Amino acid sequence: MFKCNYRDLTLSFNEFHNIEPKDMPQYGEFCLLELKDGRYTGGEWNPADYSGYKNKKTTSGKFVRGTGDSVPSEEVARWHSLDRYNPSNCLEEEDMDCINFGVPGDNVYSVRFDGLKSFKDGDFPKSEQYCFLILKSGDLSAGRWEQYGKKDGAFIYAPALAAHAMDEVWAWMPLSSDDVFDAEEESEKERKQEEELNRNPLTDLKLMKYGTEIDVYYEKALQKLLKKYPWATITQMKKIQPWEIVPNHGKYVFAKTSQGYRGDKLVDEWKEGSTADEFISFLCEYTKESVENSNPEKKFKYGMDIKVYLDKAYKNVKRDYHWFDRRKTKGFVDYDIRQIDGEWEFVRDYNRSGVYHIVDCGSAEKFVESVENDYREIALRTNPEVAAYDVPFGHVEVHGWNLEHYRFIKMQSGDFKVDVQAGDRVTGGSRTFFITPDCFEAKTYEEFLDRYLEIVPGQSFGLYKKELLSNRDLKKFLGYN
Repeated sequence: MFKCNYRDLTLSFNEFHNIEPKDMPQYGEFCLLELKDGRYTGGEWNPADYSGYKNKKTTSGKFVRGTGDSVPSEEVARWHSLDRYNPSNCLEEEDMDCINFGVPGDNVYSVRFDGLKSFKDGDFPKSEQYCFLILKSGDLSAGRWEQYGKKDGAFIYAPALAAHAMDEVWAWMPLSSDDVFDAEEESEKERKQEEELNRNPLTDLKLMKYGTEIDVYYEKALQKLLKKYPWATITQMKKIQPWEIVPNHGKYVFAKTSQGYRGDKLVDEWKEGSTADEFISFLCEYTKESVENSNPEKKFKYGMDIKVYLDKAYKNVKRDYHWFDRRKTKGFVDYDIRQIDGEWEFVRDYNRSGVYHIVDCGSAEKFVESVENDYREIALRTNPEVAAYDVPFGHVEVHGWNLEHYRFIKMQSGDFKVDVQAGDRVTGGSRTFFITPDCFEAKTYEEFLDRYLEIVPGQSFGLYKKELLSNRDLKKFLGYN
């Protein structure tokens, strides 16, 4: 690794450019930025008018620091390239204490930084702190610190969470604070205040009339529900996200809690009343649907033998998916009826892992439908593909995503399916649809499309009848002359 001592190193930046036409960075160039208010940050130059960037006439645009994190060019006074420098040779000299990026001079605008830190000394940036970086490759960069654990994290520097990992960074130093960092500092301050308030929470005697054990309130709500739903249990009531009694803002409250992406607890406080009895009435209404859907007479309408339900699902799927052999589900999925927390439940184990999960359904018919969906997916996955045709298209936007491929596939059985994929720069997804046999009962290609587009509608998946009707290759691929 580099030999010079980063603790004693000063960096001098001497080739700053003003924000003005014909003196802007290259598109995508990563820069150190001096803002008009005197603070320092960094970012990748993205001109607003891409066509104007080649001759650098435009100053309109932004310096991107990450997803949803950028600095408008109007806020920047000067920029200094980081991409054009690699000080590796200098860092290999033990007595190096100053590195100049550009030639210093009397009339040259210069900025000096020192106080570099290193992870190997146990130093870490604060959460969301934007930092200057010297990478172990010798390249210069900057990024916003994202903490993943007590001693783990990365510097986010571009959209889609592009990041420099800890082990890529030789030394770092904080740049100026900004709105993102200030918001995180304020949030951290509030978290500490909340923690202190909740050490000895107060108890509102009207709200916590029956104490601070939540099951006492569930039991009282259950007694009311039993009058209409004699099969009701607390287990059924808690199938929907349960309520808790937790300290919040220094007092005990009824709340639903969840974990934030940083591991902190998020508290959704109940505010629809102010007394314990009002909460109990609310709890009855909140859990009613879950209890209704647990009626054993409806749920296990066809008895307690799982084979009966699977036979019904298989029979229904077999009508259209004529090649489907239920023996091929082995290794994909398994079903059972088991007792979970005192309640009989339909359960499913994907990939035969030995871990069963509850299939939460309110009726035997809904469980059969759920099995049918699994069987259809398995039927398509176990029917080998023998030919494919990609429909050509220009730019097609589908609800903010760009259509990436629209592929008709012929399977070994002679049946067809279609795979549609769309996405943007950050994410995407695909869906596969079986083209049911009744579509091919159509005598003409046009009539076929009318039926097909009820399965894969143009407004949802990008291509309409007019685009497909004129495609002779697709027509031939599907077997129409």
